[in-house]
Amino acid sequence: MVALVRDMAGDHPARPVLVASNDPIAAGLQKAAALGLPTAAVDHRDYPSRAAFEAALITHIDAANPDILCLAGFMRILTPGFIRRYQGRMLNIHPSLLPKYPGLHTHARALAAGDSEAGCTVHEVTADLDAGPILGQARVPVLPGDTEDTLAARVLTQEHRLYPAVLRRFAAGDRTPVTLS
Repeated sequence: MVALVRDMAGDHPARPVLVASNDPIAAGLQKAAALGLPTAAVDHRDYPSRAAFEAALITHIDAANPDILCLAGFMRILTPGFIRRYQGRMLNIHPSLLPKYPGLHTHARALAAGDSEAGCTVHEVTADLDAGPILGQARVPVLPGDTEDTLAARVLTQEHRLYPAVLRRFAAGDRTPVTLS
């Protein structure tokens, strides 16, 4: 989130209007507040159903009136109705080279498979988990002796490069995929 916000200064075609989380103690909320951004915490545990949680989240999002929603570290599966509401303007970053390894434990899965490279993908959010149109990918080598943590750290460095590059292009109306290595 901080990489996106910092990149949105100057001539960037987008501006941050809200940082929201389903975790009221998420570090990103404190970082956003320190940067002077509006924040909202909507704790999913406070709601009796996914629909009630999403309705509360929608209230905050719609009040901020964003053109684009950027998910990062949001570990809740969103319903098709929520996704339809923001269809075509919701992005997510995933720590694998999709379509390989959708879902969780991506680094462990890449290591277990003996992959020679790993990376991250920014994609448009659709109702199918981690299956929307790919808007960018960045690759990193899998090195001898890598652990989940060492691989994750190298992938995270690329995430901080890739997501801002994709958002900049997407906000300008260009959906041509970005490729970084």
